[in-house]
Amino acid sequence: MKSVLITDLDNTLFDWFTIWHASFSAMLNEVSRVSNVPVSELKPQIKQIHQKHGTAEYAFVLEEIPSLIKKYGGREQINKALDSAIHAYRSERKKHLFLYPTVLDTLLELKRLGVLIIGYTESKEYYSNYRVSKLNLDGVIDILFSPEDHSIPAGVQPQTSYNLNKTVNRHTPYGEVKPNPKILREIISSVNAMPEDCVYIGDSEMKDIAMALDAGVDAVFAKYGNKHFLSGTDYNLLREVTHWTDAEVENERKIKEEKKDVHAEFVIEEFSELLNLFVFTEFTRNV
Repeated sequence: MKSVLITDLDNTLFDWFTIWHASFSAMLNEVSRVSNVPVSELKPQIKQIHQKHGTAEYAFVLEEIPSLIKKYGGREQINKALDSAIHAYRSERKKHLFLYPTVLDTLLELKRLGVLIIGYTESKEYYSNYRVSKLNLDGVIDILFSPEDHSIPAGVQPQTSYNLNKTVNRHTPYGEVKPNPKILREIISSVNAMPEDCVYIGDSEMKDIAMALDAGVDAVFAKYGNKHFLSGTDYNLLREVTHWTDAEVENERKIKEEKKDVHAEFVIEEFSELLNLFVFTEFTRNV
């Protein structure tokens, strides 16, 4: 019997990779078209910016690209000249931002049963909140654990449009990433639950599943969420502008090697299959 669901967000509740790739590539190509700066010149500059801020979703990336600063000047001039690129990004993001099939109905059924639903993501708070808000998950997810946001340029007012009203935001420790089971155990402890009360679902066996099993939590592999690895050409763009440093890439390689034999007992091809795996019941401990 399970009373707590801890779920990854990206590529588990929605297709983060497709959202990112469609919106980022549309923006990148339009920036190149308008500015006449080759994509091949833009990519390494963007990669440095992403690494500086620790995310491939840095909201102010255009304003820090050296080639664009040289051509246009300050942030206002850059944003004005490249308004069509910003629009292209937002348009593609809107087009591709939707939940995987059966996710919402399944989460609502779990809410009806009184299950505590916790989100745990490595995407930073603002964009995680944006997606939770836009996907009507504010309040469906009870608590959302994510890293704190990146810094913003001087003089820029922080966005509050997508602050969550019902879902509670909490932060994971700075610099700590999956598959650290200590973080998962701390998340569970913070709501006065026990590992045996919980089930964890995620799209990465070497990270999500390995972490959950090491923490003593039953783990479900969302196999449908890792199909983007099959499209190698598309995935190359993320590699070329990744926020991961060389050291982080090497650490990822080591994790992949160490966890290559880790496999989930429970594997699903659709989110609703979760309901068939466990008996879900009301969470009664004080949060």
